Amino acid sequence: MSCCAPGAETAAELVTAPEADDETLFAASKELKDGTRQIDLALPDIHCAACINTVEGALNKLDMVENARVNLSTKRVRIAYRPGAGRPSALTAAITAKGYRSFLLDPAADQAGDRTLTSLTRALAVAGFAAGNIMLFSVSIWSGADAVTRDLFHWISALIAIPAVAYAGQPFFTSAWRALKHGALNMDVPISLAVILALLLSLFETINGGAHAYFDAAVSLLFFLLIGRTLDYMMREKARGAVRNLARLAPRTALRVFEDGHREQVPVDDIAQGMQLEIAAGERVPVDATIISGVSDADLSLVTGESVPERVGPGAALLAGTTNLSGTLSVSATKPAADSFLARMIALMEAAEGSKAGYKRIADRAAAIYAPAVHLLALATFLGWGFIGGNWHTATLNAIAVLIITCPCALALAVPIVHVVASGRLFERGIMLKDGAALERLAEITRIAFDKTGTLTRGKPVMTGQAFGDPALFDQAAALAATSRHPFSKALSARYAGLAATDATEVPGMGVEAKDNGHVWRLGRAAFCSAETQKLDAEGSIVWLSRNGEPVAAFSFTDQVRPEAPAVINTLKARGFAVSLLSGDRAGPVKALARNTGIADARAGLTPEDKLETLTTFTTEGEKVVMVGDGLNDAPALMAAHVSMAPSSAADIGRNAADFIYTRDSLEAVPFALDLARRAARAVKQNFGLAIAYNCVAVPLAVSGHVTPLVAALAMSSSSVLVTLNALRLRFGGAPLPVPTQPSAPETARPVPAE
Repeated sequence: MSCCAPGAETAAELVTAPEADDETLFAASKELKDGTRQIDLALPDIHCAACINTVEGALNKLDMVENARVNLSTKRVRIAYRPGAGRPSALTAAITAKGYRSFLLDPAADQAGDRTLTSLTRALAVAGFAAGNIMLFSVSIWSGADAVTRDLFHWISALIAIPAVAYAGQPFFTSAWRALKHGALNMDVPISLAVILALLLSLFETINGGAHAYFDAAVSLLFFLLIGRTLDYMMREKARGAVRNLARLAPRTALRVFEDGHREQVPVDDIAQGMQLEIAAGERVPVDATIISGVSDADLSLVTGESVPERVGPGAALLAGTTNLSGTLSVSATKPAADSFLARMIALMEAAEGSKAGYKRIADRAAAIYAPAVHLLALATFLGWGFIGGNWHTATLNAIAVLIITCPCALALAVPIVHVVASGRLFERGIMLKDGAALERLAEITRIAFDKTGTLTRGKPVMTGQAFGDPALFDQAAALAATSRHPFSKALSARYAGLAATDATEVPGMGVEAKDNGHVWRLGRAAFCSAETQKLDAEGSIVWLSRNGEPVAAFSFTDQVRPEAPAVINTLKARGFAVSLLSGDRAGPVKALARNTGIADARAGLTPEDKLETLTTFTTEGEKVVMVGDGLNDAPALMAAHVSMAPSSAADIGRNAADFIYTRDSLEAVPFALDLARRAARAVKQNFGLAIAYNCVAVPLAVSGHVTPLVAALAMSSSSVLVTLNALRLRFGGAPLPVPTQPSAPETARPVPAE
């Protein structure tokens, strides 16, 4: 099997005029926040690590390019460039100069079908038919046919083999020729050279009436190589099917409603924030939106993992990919399609496939030196057998075997196939992975640090009453709360029908501040509202209101522990992880939650800086920590942790800082991801071991003349199939998810103070 799976990406080819290219490329790129632009191009001719290094190296040498990253699985390159530093056509020119074609992506072409699999299947069928027929003639020759009959069978075999090799070998020959034409080498060069040498040697023997011809070996070699390549392609497509299926959930168009009542179908990419859309029953929501009018049942399984539909109405937020099941909804777009939940999930999945993880970089460096090393080894084998053994015929066969058997496809596949399978498995459980490097780091974790509100608790505190101050101050507190996304603020403002405060500023981890009629109002933590010395007997968490630095009111809240939290914590501790609770809440509620969940190391009253310092202390002590949190005040800790996880409901800054995002409202994602990361790390090491063991055994056998070209093809294909099958084991087994040791009802019935 080869890692060099071919496949033309469905795309629209770029026009050749440089002026047209500049205009087309600029229009196809999108502007990033820092003023640079980003464009994705399809590269159907990339096959291996050497191709990746060649394309990335050519692009990164351009002054205008900030970064270029090639994704082998998707056969695409993502380029970030400065538009003022050069012409966009220089990007495609640099790619073309290295012998690769570049295409603009055409999403609509995805409906055209899989031409790559069709072409591989046809080539495989031709090679298999030819190999079977030639083998019949070979059996007759091996059985003792006389010279005349033997020569006749050799010529018939030649008539079958030559067109069969010419057709079935196109995937290898085209790639090899393109590389050689531009002075480069890739993995298909030695394979093509081996097949052509075997065919030419057979023709030479046939023309000269020789007793031995190797048409069966040449065609059978192609047959087995194509089996491996086709299986490789199919398994790659199966492994990354989660990304493709996710992308297919996105509608192509949406029904826009104009101010005059006019309705028109518009491309999803043209939808901007604030546009009004109409979603009919049975349609998917194209972009993140808020319901303006209408009531319906919505399938939120893509977001929450829950299969039971949820009733939604005016004011409810809908994420892209949600299915509207019953009534017609009028919605207002809150984000463009490129920034929608569905787009972010697809981007995360593709980033995981193209990541430059540590093991991946090792495999890339090894594969990069493969081609010259193999050619030198084959040449040395040829010359050694020719001059020392004196048999140039045998020398040629042994050199061919070396060219075939040394293809490092197993090594090149060792890491990316594991990451593709793992990211697909995580996605099935509602967990998004940003890159493979994070998956590797997650396997090294020794401690898990949890935030409290919204992580170990439901994050939907309920206001239980006003614990202090004049009840007339409630309106002022609620107006401040309406400007914040904090769970306490939402609970407080839920009872308020007035307007939000103007000129309010949210201080992460502390609270909200606003000026009104010469007064400075603050709502939040005791320290933020100068209420450190105030003592209240109220149960639950307290949110303070201060005026000009003097506390004037306090409000109490309660929250409930997640029903699965105790079982998750017990599972993590049973697997040898240390568990910590890092919270900004008061000591009482934090200790109560720690007691209910079984966490021994619980730390209360922490500011964002305190959480960061705590993680730094863990790191200096040799711990590798995964931080699980969802709040705005958790962002510094999420970024500082060895690995970080956040729910999809977290604040944008929290999601951006996290390495893993889990879309289902359950902590079961944490032990599942940790278990899969460890299994993936073992699979990568096993794949490296298999690849190294294969080369240690196969290469000396080929050099010493104990392997024929046909056996070499079987061995090379088998090694890559074995590596891929080993990676696919990640789709099965694994430790079971935690099951609560006690019924969840008592846990949910007892409120736990919230942060």
